[in-house]
Amino acid sequence: MREPFLALVGPTASGKTEAALELAEALGAEILSIDSMLVYRGMDVGTAKPTAEQRARVPHHLLDLVEPSEPFNVAAFQAAAREAADDVRGRGLRPFLVGGSGLYFRAVVDDLDFPGTEPETRSALEEEASALGAVRMYRRLADLDPIAASKIEPGNVRRIVRALEVAAITGRPFSSFAASWESYWPEHVRAAGVHLGREALAARVEERVRRMIDDGWLAEVEELVARGFGAWLTSSQAIGYAELARHLAGEFSLEDAVQQTVKRTRTLARRQMAWFHRDPRIRWFEVDEVGALGAIGKLVPFLEGA
Repeated sequence: MREPFLALVGPTASGKTEAALELAEALGAEILSIDSMLVYRGMDVGTAKPTAEQRARVPHHLLDLVEPSEPFNVAAFQAAAREAADDVRGRGLRPFLVGGSGLYFRAVVDDLDFPGTEPETRSALEEEASALGAVRMYRRLADLDPIAASKIEPGNVRRIVRALEVAAITGRPFSSFAASWESYWPEHVRAAGVHLGREALAARVEERVRRMIDDGWLAEVEELVARGFGAWLTSSQAIGYAELARHLAGEFSLEDAVQQTVKRTRTLARRQMAWFHRDPRIRWFEVDEVGALGAIGKLVPFLEGA
């Protein structure tokens, strides 16, 4: 059986990047990023991507995999992560997962099965949904896969279509892919989580957003828009990039864009913590406004198995 992954997880702005450098050096490890936004090239300032100096200090993997406009999903990430982990282990080092994406974390440590997609099937189902309506599509799903239907809102066309697409291309009920999500195998990972009080985390989020602005985030967004990535940047996933793109378009003042970004980032942090708290394997370490860096003395022995 393979050696368990080591991991440091927690909400955005909790200081994981800085702490991970010291931890990786102490553990004889290389860092595998488990952050859904760090895979995009050219999105550096606004994602707090490790700097060239930090990457020279400790090798980082799973950064800059695709352009912002390219399709990318958790299955593609899982494949890249498996390859990176094998490479690190093959050189006698330990893969150290660091980040805030609970979905990407579980995709790596638990080898979950993610069904693919088939554009033609998806398009046909979307056309049917448009013609027939959500209610009739939901009834079809309920007949085909009542377990999946029970967990999907009847009006959520996107998820209904996805469940029907998976059934069509795999021959398996969509719900069958969810069974493995209920099992958490402790031998797969030794994970430390950092937890900040709400006020401390809120302050760190605002401080970081404003620091990113000072570090050139607006210019980064301007360049991405000029390269034709404006439509992608305004998607709901690109926190901060969407708001700054709207500022550049004259829809927001810069301060409004900052405040909206802070608000969305705090909401993201709450969602991240809710996801991670469902995983019983994570041992939580309380930290103060200094963030994860202040807990190095406790994190190293835990991750070493002491």
